[in-house]
Amino acid sequence: MNRVLYIALGLIAGIASGILGIGGGMILIPAMVFVFGLTQHQAQGTTLALMVPPIGLLAALRYYQSGNVKLGMAAFICLGFFVGGLIGANMVQNVPELFLKRLFGAVLLIVAVRMILTK
Repeated sequence: MNRVLYIALGLIAGIASGILGIGGGMILIPAMVFVFGLTQHQAQGTTLALMVPPIGLLAALRYYQSGNVKLGMAAFICLGFFVGGLIGANMVQNVPELFLKRLFGAVLLIVAVRMILTK
């Protein structure tokens, strides 16, 4: 069951990334902390591991050495993220620019408030 949830998280983050152009960490890290119960370090390390191919090999390796990477989780989220990015990019092509700017700002604000106010 967790594998399906991990893929779903990857799809959601990928779609948001395709629509808003945001890095997956903005959605992935809060979801891993608040939904899956990872520590902040584990969430950051796992996010770096799933993004290894494009950006984070050395940073992910350092988190892995400290025991802060969930490789299985990262692999399944990566699968969903890969497909979700394409879906989101296709969805957003005809969205008006002003709406997209406001949506992006709203997502940033909601995540920021949640991260600041939660223990």
